[in-house]
Amino acid sequence: MIDLNINTELARKILTGFIHSEITRVGYQHAVVGLSGGVDSALSCYLAAEALGSQNVLAVRMPYETSSPESLEHAQMVIDYLGVPSETIPITDIVEPLIERFSDASQVRRGNMMARARMIVLYDLSEVFSGLVVGTGNKTEILLGYTTLYGDSACALNPIGDLYKTQVRQLARSLGVPDVIIDKPPSADLWLGQTDEDELGFTYEEVDKLLYLLVDQRYTAEDCAEAGFSPTFVKAAIERVRRNHYKRVIPPIAKLTNRTVGYDFLYLRDWGT
Repeated sequence: MIDLNINTELARKILTGFIHSEITRVGYQHAVVGLSGGVDSALSCYLAAEALGSQNVLAVRMPYETSSPESLEHAQMVIDYLGVPSETIPITDIVEPLIERFSDASQVRRGNMMARARMIVLYDLSEVFSGLVVGTGNKTEILLGYTTLYGDSACALNPIGDLYKTQVRQLARSLGVPDVIIDKPPSADLWLGQTDEDELGFTYEEVDKLLYLLVDQRYTAEDCAEAGFSPTFVKAAIERVRRNHYKRVIPPIAKLTNRTVGYDFLYLRDWGT
């Protein structure tokens, strides 16, 4: 039996401590969170508010013209419950010139434009609010590459990146995130009717169990097939993880010297202090 249950109280303690430590150790007191109305961003906002105090977390809603009104409402529920300051910055006027210029752009390409426009907004507000951008991507998305590079993957720190989507829901429920947010179909809200699981071709519940065996338990593809997973599903998941590795690392640097950043120069951020 594959058990993805976590100790939610311990996870809560570790993650709020992580947020507080990572932000304050570099001289900041504030955080900025892009609040989509989904469970991932809601959980990151709840954790940040607990770690830093609600007044020190800026929640930012960034709707596009086709965004679901329900997403805005759910994000507002989080804002109202936590009492965090907020901004609502529509991205339609930012994205439309590009979409008009490239009228034949695919939905994925347009979605990437929106994700990167949102990150422009977040990092601009992070300067105004003197805070660091807190990430909202979970472990499932990170492993599968279901994220936009320099879009929703961009952040200064990510408290939920080691939680599978199944575990995000567990922790969110224990913190009191509303059920209507936790239980709705996950969506990046990039176009009408878009859902994560329709795009991926499988459910988070299915792939979380498989990734747990492959990554955390170091199962081989053959081991996973023996555990009952379809060999085709296993192969597809492994290929996605391999193919998207470039999204999980800093850009590789061509080595010319004996002190190359990322290879030989590997000191922590407190180097030289």
